[in-house]
Amino acid sequence: MATFLYRVGRLAFRRRWYVALVWAAVLAAVGLGAMKAPGAVDEEFSMPGIESQKAFDLLEQRFPGASADGATARVVFVAPSGQKVTATENKTAVEEAVTELADGSHVAGAVDPFQAKAVSADGTTAYTTVTYKVAASDLTDADKTHLEQVLDEARDSGLTVEVGGNALDDGRGAGGVAEVIGIAIAAVVLLITFGSLAAAGLPLLTAVIGVGVSMAAITALSSALGLSTTTGTLAMMLGLAVGIDYALFVVSRYREERANGRTPQEAAGLAVGTAGSAVVFAGLTVVIALAGLTVVGIPMLTKMGLAAAGAVVIAVLIALTLVPALLGFWPNAVLPRRARTKGRGKDATENNGGTRWARFVLRRPLPVLLLGVVGLGALALPVTDLQLGMPGDEAKPTSTTERRAYDALAEGFGAGFNGPLTVVVDARGADDPKGAAESVSKEIGATKGVVSVSPARFNEAGDTAVFSVVPATAPTDEKTKDLVTTIRDERPGVEATTGASYEVTGTTALNIDISDKVQGALVPYLVVVVGLAIVLLLVVFRSLLVPLKAALGFLLSVLASLGVVVVVFQQGHGAGIFGVEQTGPVMSLMPIFQVGIVFGLAMDYEVFLVSRMREAYVHGERPGQAVVSGFRHSARVVVAAAMIMIAVFAGFIGESESMIKMIGFGLASAVLFDAFVVRMAIVPAVLALLGDKAWWLPKWLDRLLPHVDVEGEALSRRPEPDPDPADTADLEAARA
Repeated sequence: MATFLYRVGRLAFRRRWYVALVWAAVLAAVGLGAMKAPGAVDEEFSMPGIESQKAFDLLEQRFPGASADGATARVVFVAPSGQKVTATENKTAVEEAVTELADGSHVAGAVDPFQAKAVSADGTTAYTTVTYKVAASDLTDADKTHLEQVLDEARDSGLTVEVGGNALDDGRGAGGVAEVIGIAIAAVVLLITFGSLAAAGLPLLTAVIGVGVSMAAITALSSALGLSTTTGTLAMMLGLAVGIDYALFVVSRYREERANGRTPQEAAGLAVGTAGSAVVFAGLTVVIALAGLTVVGIPMLTKMGLAAAGAVVIAVLIALTLVPALLGFWPNAVLPRRARTKGRGKDATENNGGTRWARFVLRRPLPVLLLGVVGLGALALPVTDLQLGMPGDEAKPTSTTERRAYDALAEGFGAGFNGPLTVVVDARGADDPKGAAESVSKEIGATKGVVSVSPARFNEAGDTAVFSVVPATAPTDEKTKDLVTTIRDERPGVEATTGASYEVTGTTALNIDISDKVQGALVPYLVVVVGLAIVLLLVVFRSLLVPLKAALGFLLSVLASLGVVVVVFQQGHGAGIFGVEQTGPVMSLMPIFQVGIVFGLAMDYEVFLVSRMREAYVHGERPGQAVVSGFRHSARVVVAAAMIMIAVFAGFIGESESMIKMIGFGLASAVLFDAFVVRMAIVPAVLALLGDKAWWLPKWLDRLLPHVDVEGEALSRRPEPDPDPADTADLEAARA
């Protein structure tokens, strides 16, 4: 492996023009394909195998066209304090607003709340639902302006008017500003780390090129592969993250080899042969984690994972080819100023912060290990109280009209009004379908926790009915989940007496089912991903204990990060510091996303840091000295990479959406714990305590595993190549 990559690095350096032109051609080709590709459509969310999805499918089959995907706006009218909306003046203002709302160019209809009995029992609140003929993404600015103008006119009459639904969604994804801030912080960190604008800019440039190729390819293939507009979100985030990391590793090793007196071409070859080997295996662990998302069984998540895995593969290829090619164009520009002026950099073996820290841990391995494990373990304890769900408008800031509309409806009609359940009755097997549907409705209506049941609506064939059930509790309340379970548990008895079956669906039931399925898939996902990664790390490090230590450390950091997410976003401790106005359940997909993304980044740091220790150990150093050598060469780079990722993820905490805050906070916390506690403290402490045993491998297993030279042992035995005349000329030109 190392010898092959060494040759790749030298070839890319020597044939830099060809390499640069090939990547330019690839970028142009996929860019042209993306421009000509038909626009990607928003994929309809589906999760095969859950009851809510089966009920939706039954509705599609028995009520064709009933599940229209047009935009909606639920407009809520609240009378002034001490008044009622049924008062003549207020009623007139509401009716005029509804009439004007119905006159919109793309409006399918707006129901009069007084005719539809959509007025609260105390008469203070009324609502109307405006339905559109087109999806929210197809609404024009004129449509939204018309809606807002009507609402302002109604407010002028003295009414409080708020609006929910998706009609006013701007369609923009979160994170645009956060990504810019993250890249800016990354540039500053790289500049401080390397002390060279070129060295700081090269990883950013190659990462952006890799993301450009990945996103253009996803767009070009979106129509053929059924990819949605959200598929590339994870690919962009991880492509940028690992793209910077991988280029950072190669450039750092190149600078180190140049400091040891290597010629530019030889340094590029050695950098790709050693650090590039670590990049390859780190990339493979990320691909395993992302491809493992197929275990969850959510088609959208599977596509996102595979698309992101493709972006990681591209980042690896760029680090192995384009990075050494660009180093060939500017062989001295990435070096520190002293190296550019005197022709040689600092001695790579001199003491630095990484060396001092490693020696500190080696002197006190047991206290450092206990402090790290106990600290992360304490932070992980709140995970036992983890509640999964899909926060809706109730989790938005009170400054948004959606949140105020949610609160007004909850106050006027009850907490459960915002999350009604939909019951679909299949009465094909019943002798009296209508009578069976009525019996089902009465049985469910008598269930404790149900406030009301709407009249059943039948399809044209008269064999299927649908009605709504309003719970007494909010959509994210645990009592609502218990109610759904109770209604479903009553099904066998109802089916036996009526001959009709029923299923519970709706947004609330769907979110409950998703949470249960994701929670059930989390353990199998962890087993698959961690198991495959352990096998891969066995091959890389040829050690039984190092891969186990890496996996256990990762699990500890992920559980600790999930624990602090529970503390802040679910329990509300310190929520005000991060601008969280409403606590609630943790987003259902959060643990899966956190495991997949953080596992990839954690293995990056593990492979790059420990591979240098393994390299030193293989080359004859004692276990303790090998740990010091690994930290001397890699600690600064790993810390810089971690700080960049923390900055990128932490930028999302400033977003207004609670779910985006949660994702940013969770990922930033996980990288912080994994890089600075697990990799920088627990790993050297464990290796110090194990000594030579850390690198022990049973002889029978050693014979079975393929021999992959990641640490570059073959390169150290290779005779020094003769200087390349072209390489010498390039070096002299660069110095001049």
